[in-house]
Amino acid sequence: MYEWKEEEFKEYAEKAKSLPPATKDADKLILYGLYKQATVGSVNTNRPGFFSPTERAKWDAWKAVEGKSKEEAMTEYIAKVKQLQQVEGAASTT
Repeated sequence: MYEWKEEEFKEYAEKAKSLPPATKDADKLILYGLYKQATVGSVNTNRPGFFSPTERAKWDAWKAVEGKSKEEAMTEYIAKVKQLQQVEGAASTT
């Protein structure tokens, strides 16, 4: 089952690249954190400084999901991409 999950995760990582530009930064940060947790594991760097707000926000998003297993992070990442695709689909039909 784990290999299947990894293939699905890779598929959704590709789909995430084509999310609309209107996707909220908060949602992108959630995806970033889950992706890093699934592919790297728990945060392994120091928090970026005050003058690097983008990098700091990304680090915080990753830190927020620290402790999740690789499989948990993959599952939540896939669910989040699916949710954002549904929002995009609903927005394009209105």
